[in-house]
Formats: sequence, structure tokens, C-alpha cells
Amino acid sequence: MGAGENGHVSSLRTVRAPELRGRGWLNVDQALTLRDLRGRFVLLDFWTFCCINCLHVLDELRPLEEKYADDLVVIGVHSPKFEHEADPAALARAVQRHGVHHPVLDDPELVTWQAYAAKAWPTLVLIDPEGYVVATYAGEGHAHALDALLGEQRAEHRERGTLQPGESPYVAPERESTPLRFPARAVSAPDGTRWVADAGHDAVVQLRDGDEVRRITGFREPNGLCLLPEEVAAEVGYDVVVADTVAHRLAGITAATGEVRSLAGDGRQWMQGDPTSSLSSPWDVAWWQERVWIAMAGVHQLWTFDPRTGTVEIVAGTSNEGLRDGPLGDAWFAQPSALAPEGDRLWLADSETSALRWIADGAVHTAVGLGLFDFGFHDGDRTEARLQHPLGVRVLADGTVAICDTYNGAIRGFDPDSGRLRTLAVGLADPVDLLVEGDTAYVVESGEHRIVPVDLGTGEASGMRTRTQRPVTEVGATLRLTTPFAPPPGQKVDERFGPATQLVVTATPSALIRSGEGRSTELSRVLELDPVVGEGVLHVAARAASCDAEGGEGAACRMHQQDWGIPVRVVDAGSARLVLPLGGTAT
Repeated sequence: MGAGENGHVSSLRTVRAPELRGRGWLNVDQALTLRDLRGRFVLLDFWTFCCINCLHVLDELRPLEEKYADDLVVIGVHSPKFEHEADPAALARAVQRHGVHHPVLDDPELVTWQAYAAKAWPTLVLIDPEGYVVATYAGEGHAHALDALLGEQRAEHRERGTLQPGESPYVAPERESTPLRFPARAVSAPDGTRWVADAGHDAVVQLRDGDEVRRITGFREPNGLCLLPEEVAAEVGYDVVVADTVAHRLAGITAATGEVRSLAGDGRQWMQGDPTSSLSSPWDVAWWQERVWIAMAGVHQLWTFDPRTGTVEIVAGTSNEGLRDGPLGDAWFAQPSALAPEGDRLWLADSETSALRWIADGAVHTAVGLGLFDFGFHDGDRTEARLQHPLGVRVLADGTVAICDTYNGAIRGFDPDSGRLRTLAVGLADPVDLLVEGDTAYVVESGEHRIVPVDLGTGEASGMRTRTQRPVTEVGATLRLTTPFAPPPGQKVDERFGPATQLVVTATPSALIRSGEGRSTELSRVLELDPVVGEGVLHVAARAASCDAEGGEGAACRMHQQDWGIPVRVVDAGSARLVLPLGGTAT
């Protein structure tokens, strides 16, 4: 995913697409069936709104939806990872928050997910006008392959007379008019104003005593803000740094004039092997150790930006998604989403592992959190404490690390001295940030489109320590792992500069794999798993290069890289094969 699971699967056209089943529908005026949509292509997008890869795919699909508007119906099948995501009200907010402009099937029990044998968030399934599965892709970056496939298939079905264009079944929901819409971050300025990342309005707003002073548009779902120190701002000519998330850039605002300038990012999403001129969903920014630190949620890393020189650097994380402590360059993160400096420490909310972590002395440490699939609402020490997809963190005057425990609707407090987590406030709608001004604490309550005072009292959360409901794959102790690849239509495998493929396999816990761990150029290998360890998560990353088949000047080349995080359990009768195709289409 989002939970580090990307990949690409293909199916035979002789497979009839299973019917769509779930709890209900959004963005339509009546329930849909595949029979209703016969005569058009249907693209199922299995997603969950916590997942950054899924959010990337929403943007990737928009041009396809427009290009094939009469022939293609995109349907989002929402298959939740976290308990909160199964709440229909939370899903409705997320559909509006992220601008989902196609029908959405609410599938909280993963009925349709399992019918289509999905193993990753996101997964894309293309169904032809006659109701057969054409291809299945998992992960992001497949818009070009879908475009090529739809172009070929559309011509074929037009010739056969099986394509019957029609109007979209999408019905836009009513939109509430509010001064702020899904605010994401707020900072207090020395002049008594507040700067707010107004994500739902694609704007940054300056407020004084709750009244709007200035509204600056031209952003795309900005999520993070930080103020530069006055002396640095005077030197570089801007005061506020904005994490302009969906635009994949950092922007600077001059407070006196409202002027906006791009600081880093060329508007393209960074992919493996790209230079740091591109960014990938920067979610938060913070000034620490004379640089702007960036929570680069899209690639599970921390980057820095030096406003004096314009230098952008990757400083922490391998881009593998998971929870692994250690030296900055070796650590794993999972959608780092909020940063809070405190002296020689930088605290961070690592949302997909439901973790509170910190950086100090060149290493990453974890205070609360166990991994990609463990979450909950529970106070206590490291063995007991649980969060659920936190998106905000601030350090209070007494040293307590306040966490916006977003999917639990709570503010939690971590005591670094005792190592214990406690609950400070509950009953909030998607809290994403916290401000303390004088003696008053304010919460950015994104789900209610407001910033309001909050009483940080003493409460207790107990009783929920759980794992995602996603089915675990049962495998044997000897497992043949295969990640086959076929290039998209019109491209070929490119081996001009050496091996075009790579496969990396690791596990959490690492002791789960007795042999077969590591990196190779072959896309298939045998793993020996330890039945004593019994269960865990296989982390699989596959890569292949392809270029336009005709070559020549202007030929386009693409890197196909997908990551999976597969929960497995070793049992005597478990499967001896695990196939996670990297790319290919039906034949």
C-alpha cells in the first residue's frame, strides 16, 4: 500500500468479473451492478483512504476518466485497513476530502476485495464491456499501461459492436460551505496571526482572532506549514514554508505581501532513480538543525531543504515501508506525516505504523508502535500502548509529546521520562494538529472544518489492541516466490545497460526467513520460512525497466517498481507458491 503494497497482476479474459457487493454506495443515486454497466469498460479501484499510494492513484486516474469519459466507468471499492476507515461517516468525509469524482462501493467486510483476490492497496481491475476481467494491476504508476490497453481494447470492441458508450453514473454529493474545509495544519506567528493549511480549499489562510486576513490560493491540498526563524526569513525573502502535498512541491510565502514562490519540486511525483528535483507527497515541514525537514510521506522518507542554498537531500529512510529503527540511512518509515522539533530530538508521527518515533544522534527510535498492521486505542508502556493512524504531533511546555491520534478521534500524551502513553482528550473528528497559545490548547479538527479550544485533561483508553482485518496468507515452510513481468503494450524489456530486473525480499520479524532473503536480478526464488517464528510480514520489492518498442529519438523508458507487504502465516498445509506479478496483461 499504503501499507507498502504495490505490484501488478494479470488475469485471463475467460474470467467473468464477480458482482460488486458491499454495505452501500457513495456518489450515486442508486446501487450499481456490473450488469447495469455492460457495454462499457469498468475499472475497479480497490483503495483505502489512509494509503498514500491509493491517493496517488486517484490523481493518476483523473486524465483517464476524462479521456475515456463515454466508454469507461471508474468505481472505487473502499476496502478498509483501519477500524476507523470502516465508519461510513469517516468514509464519506474522506471521499469529499480527496475529491473522489466517481462512484464508491463501501466494502467494510472486504467481500468484493476477496472475490477479486486482491492482495494490495491499491489494486486496479479492468473489466471489458462483455463483463470479463482484462487485467489487474496493484500499486501506482500504471496509468500509461491502462491508457495503452484501453486504446487497443476500445478499438476491438467498437469493431465487434460490444461497446455502448453512456453517461457517467456519478452524482456529486452536497458540499457544506465553511470558512475552512478539512484544515490540515496551523502555526502561530509572532505577530499574533495564525497560518492554516486549508487543504479542502487548496489554499493557505492567514487568520487574526479567527477572522480571515488573507487567503492564498494556487495550492493542491497543502498539509504542512512551518515558520522560518526571523533572521533566515530576512535573508531568503519569505517567511512560511508550505508542504504543497498533491502538487509535490515546497512553496514559500512572503508574509507581508502574500507572494508565493516554488522552493523545491518540479510538480512531478518522485520515482525511484529520479533526482531530488522531484518530490513525492510532502506532508509536513519543520525547522530543525538549520534546515527545513520534510516528512516525505509518498516515499516513506525524511528529506531536508536548505533555504539558503536551495539544496534538497534525502537524509533518512530507504523508501521501504515499515517500522525499523537504526541509523538514519537504514531506517524504515511508513508515511511519516507530522514533525515536532524539541532540542536535539525531532519527534514524528509515522501514520501507517500507528507509531510515535524520534530522531536523535543520527538514528531513528520508536516510542509507540509495532508495525504496519498493529493499531488500537490503549494507554500504557511500549508493550501496551496503541495508536491508530496519527497525523499530528506537538511538544508541550512540560515535555509531554502530544499526539493527534487521528483515527481514534483523540489527543494522546507520551511522557519521554516514564515511556508511558496516556489519553488527554477524546470525542474529536479527525484531529490533525494541536496549537498551544498562552494557557489555551487548540485542536485542528479537520473532520469538523474548524480550530477549537480543547481541554487536555486526564483520561484513559483501554481495551482495543488489534490488527488489520485483512486476511493472512497461509504458506508452507518452503515457498516459491515469483514476481513475473511483461512490459506494457508498445514497450519492451530494456537490458542495454545490464540486468533489467531486481527482486528484494525481507521480513518482519527478520527471523521469519531462514534463507532466501536479500537482493537478486531473478524475479523468482525459493524462501525457507521458520515455522517456529510462525507468522509475520513478507516485504517484497520488484523492479523492471522497459522502453518503447520502436526506439529512436524521443523513445520513452519507464521503471516499473512495486512493493508488497504480505501478512503470512506458516502452516503445514499452506501454499507452496506465492505469485505477485510485477506487470502484464491478459492474453
